Amino acid sequence: MERKTTNQVQDDLLTEFQALVSDTEKLLQHTAGLAGDQADQLRLQIQDSLKRARETLRDAEGALRERGKAAVDATEGYVQEHPWQSIGISAGIGFLLGLLAARR
Repeated sequence: MERKTTNQVQDDLLTEFQALVSDTEKLLQHTAGLAGDQADQLRLQIQDSLKRARETLRDAEGALRERGKAAVDATEGYVQEHPWQSIGISAGIGFLLGLLAARR
């Protein structure tokens, strides 16, 4: 089983959200033939919701990428400045994961 990195998971989530928005837009287009004030009002509400969702998606995507890059940069900087401590921390985490895996 392939493990996904944080960036891959973020990309997958953003792709799924974009697909949801796209499908909702298609649904909105297909219901354009419906008549009545309630149908018009419903379409307007859906359009407003889609507009907000797109804006939120753009904002979230930018924020996630910035935070992910900052975390990677900080980690790389720490490892370069403190290589032996990084090895010790990694060994400790590996030991704990080994203990947990052995219990199962």
